[in-house]
Amino acid sequence: VAFADAQTLYRRAAALPNLRICGVACHIGSQLLDPAPMAEAAQKVADLVDRLASDGITLDHIDLGGGLGIRYRDEAPPVVADYLAPLLAVFAGRSETLCFEPGRSLVGNAGLLLTRIEYLKPGEEKNFAIVDAAMNDLARPALYDAWHEVVEVAPRAADAARYEVVGPICESGDFLAHDRSLAVAEGDLLAILSAGAYGMTMSSNYNTRPRAAEVIVDRDHAHLVRERETVAALYAGEHALR
Repeated sequence: VAFADAQTLYRRAAALPNLRICGVACHIGSQLLDPAPMAEAAQKVADLVDRLASDGITLDHIDLGGGLGIRYRDEAPPVVADYLAPLLAVFAGRSETLCFEPGRSLVGNAGLLLTRIEYLKPGEEKNFAIVDAAMNDLARPALYDAWHEVVEVAPRAADAARYEVVGPICESGDFLAHDRSLAVAEGDLLAILSAGAYGMTMSSNYNTRPRAAEVIVDRDHAHLVRERETVAALYAGEHALR
């Protein structure tokens, strides 16, 4: 909803007998690294809530959405206290419940994609590390040209080479990382970092690829929390024409 239309729409909704107006929510973007835009948005929302109160429309909660960024490569996101300070100042003394949705900042760097190198393919201009993960497992690089750090799980004492880290799907966009320096051999494991947000939630069964298992590691314990899918399970709901 355009901000300029919000008050009019609230008035219309408040006049409908089967609706109860209880809050307002906004979301100005994601992967924000500067608190200033959020503070500006918070002030606009607070002003809107005050205008609605003048119309007799009182709200229970104000949801400022998410947006706090994380470090993928060389970003410098603010610490949470610095991010929240200007927002809390805007809403100090108010009675509404203040809500945030900081999903990426909580889980983004808590997760990784573990993948194994199936083949190393040298080329005249580029070398390729073909892994068993693909764009269906982590869509962000192919979809946004997003950077994810790639590290060797067991680094080798060998000279590194530059590799395109790609999946086995027959797609020109099936890549996970470009031009990475890696000292690896076939069979080695790679960890693709910062995959805790928009990783499994954006994964798919493209090319009839079962989705990966999910494991939570708690200190020295590993807990399987989502089983690996099987090809049989993908076909289970399909029926031949009769």
